Parts: sequence; C-alpha cells; structure tokens
Amino acid sequence: MTDNESFLKTARQVVTDEARALDVLAESLDDHFAEAVQMILQAKGRIIVSGIGKSGHIGHKIAATLASTGTPAYFVHPAEASHGDLGMVSKGDVVLAISNSGEAPELANLLAFTRRFGIPLIGLSSKPQSTLMKQADVHLLIPSLGEACGFGMVPSISTTLTLAMGDALAIALMKYRDFKPENFRDFHPGGKLGAQLSKVRDLMHADMPVVTSDTPMSEALLVMSQKSFGVVGVTDDAGRLLGIVTDGDLRRNMDGLLDKATQEVMTRDPMTIAPNALAEEAVAIMNERKITSLFVVDPDADGQAQGLLHIHDCLRVGLG
Repeated sequence: MTDNESFLKTARQVVTDEARALDVLAESLDDHFAEAVQMILQAKGRIIVSGIGKSGHIGHKIAATLASTGTPAYFVHPAEASHGDLGMVSKGDVVLAISNSGEAPELANLLAFTRRFGIPLIGLSSKPQSTLMKQADVHLLIPSLGEACGFGMVPSISTTLTLAMGDALAIALMKYRDFKPENFRDFHPGGKLGAQLSKVRDLMHADMPVVTSDTPMSEALLVMSQKSFGVVGVTDDAGRLLGIVTDGDLRRNMDGLLDKATQEVMTRDPMTIAPNALAEEAVAIMNERKITSLFVVDPDADGQAQGLLHIHDCLRVGLG
C-alpha cells in the first residue's frame, strides 16, 4: 500500500467512525435533551458555557452558535472563573458545563458556585457517574464510543458528538423561537452570509429616477441620463408605479420619440420587488428575466415606488 493509499484509508475510517457515532447519538437522545431545552427557555439571563481543553474549544463554538441564533450566551473559561470571572455568572443564568470525562478539576469552583447560589446546571459528558453529572440538574449524555485514533487518547469522536449536541440544542431553541432569516442577519451583517441575507431595502436607491405619466419624453430622457440606471419609472400623482421606460422601449419608439409622453412609450405593469424581500430573490428575478434593475414597491403602501435596486448593488456585496 502506498503512503497516499494509507492516508486515504485512515481518513475514511475516521470519518466513518464519527458518522456512526453520530447515528448512535441521535438514537440515544431522550427526555433529558428536552429538559435542557426547557431549562434554557425558562432562563431569564444568559447561557454560560464552560469547559477546558478540547471541550473548551467546542464550548466556544457552542456559545457562539447559541448567541447567533437568538439564545444569549457566552463562554467563561473555568480557570479564569476561579480568578474573578465567576462574577460574570449570576442568578437567572443557566450554566452548560462540558467535560468528556466529567472529572475536569478546573470546573470544580464553577460547579460549586452554581450549587451555592442555586444556578441551574446542565452537564454534558460521556460518563453518567462522573462528578459533573452527579452535580448537574440536567444531564446531556453523549455515547462513550472511544476515539477515532484507536487508543482513546485523541479527542475526535467525543468532540464531534459534543459539537453535534450543541448544534442540536441551538437549532431546537431557534425553531421553538421561530427565529427567521431576517433575525439571523441581525447577528451576521458581514461576509457572504450577511450578503445572502440582505434585504432589498438595505441595498436599494431611495433617490430613484421617476417621472409622471404626462411628462414629455424629452424630459424623461434627461432624468434617465442623470441617474444612470438605464431606466426611468413612471408614476401617477400619488406616486404609484404605473410603468417603466427602458432602453428597449426607446428603441421600439424611435419614430417621433421626443414628441411623445412617457405613458405612450412605457412598459406597463413592470416586474417589481418588495422592500422586505431578500436581495437574493431580486437577483434571481433579474437573472431570469435578463434585466438589470427592479423598482421596489411596497404592497402595503398602495403600490407606491419606494426605491430602485440595480444588479450592480447586489454584485457589490457579493451576490450575483
């Protein structure tokens, strides 16, 4: 067997072992999981996640996932907790303590603090008879299936199961709270994810090119040129969008164009988008119809034009 073949064999075995372990975890979930969710839902404060070593690294991620999906949470390092950070934990909070063995000595002071002040404690471990689980009010037990290294020394299967348990908690809470994509974007305004969750209203131009239906085309062309969107909206006196004039409309009406009013040239009932729609939806419409802009019309505002979204606005934030 070549080195490359050996590497691939090992990698596939690790992934297979962890996948099987996840199946075991899924089958093992019981009412204790539901109790943990209910305890978190009833908390008036925050979820304090703590753990040491690899459990601590996973705990950081769990706290971040909870916080970004509508459950206020932060990570407290157990060693720092013993040197003043216990002041970050207060009544109304819930502590989620993570230790695969359940015997991490660094957690001792945090566990004692929760017992002394009656702070609810969720224990996450693979050892049901461990110190952590004996102290905990609610037990999240992960299957004890060894590690992918084969000799039980390298946290791998255990950390994968711990991470999956944290994700399960976060998403169960998120679904119960009916946490929507627009809420998600409030906590993820940057990067590709923020772009994907951008609303049309976040990207549209409020200063849009519009004229009334009786405006001469000579004036409409000036407005169209000044705004540089390649389109002009046509509204009635109340600001309701009646139609649009595009480059295509100009080409189709070249004969006597300057002697016409915009209502004679415009395309009636154009495709529009609502301000609360996701920008990705607008991009899909523009791509499908092979157009470069959409007027934004609020259906709750009697058809009034609110703004204009151009494909370049979407491309600028990484959509397209």
